[in-house]
Amino acid sequence: MELGLLLFILIIILLVVLSIRERVRSMNRRDKEWDVIGEAKSSPTSRALTGLVGTAGGIYLSLVLMQTFLELELPPNVQMGSIALEPLAALSIAIALLQPFAMRFVTLAKRRR
Repeated sequence: MELGLLLFILIIILLVVLSIRERVRSMNRRDKEWDVIGEAKSSPTSRALTGLVGTAGGIYLSLVLMQTFLELELPPNVQMGSIALEPLAALSIAIALLQPFAMRFVTLAKRRR
C-alpha cells in the first residue's frame, strides 16, 4: 500500500475519532438524563456517530441543491492519490467533521466577551 494513501486514511480516521469525541462531550454537557433506571438508551458514542452521519447527509443535500440551482459543473470524482472521491460528499463529510470544533470555538469566544 502506498505511504501517502495510508497516511490519508489514518488522518481521516483520526478526524472521525476526534469529531465523535467532541460530539460526545458536547452532548454530555448539554444533556443530563435523569430518567428512570432500566430504560434502554443508546450510548453517547452511537448518538454522536448518528449525529455525524445526519449532519453530513444534511450538508450533502444542501450542497447538491445549491449545485443544481446554480447549475455548477463539478467533476464526477476528485482523485487523491489512489482514492477517488465524489467532491460534494467529501466536502460534506469534512464540514461535518469540523463542525463540533467550530461550535466549541464559538462557545469559547462568547464566554470571553
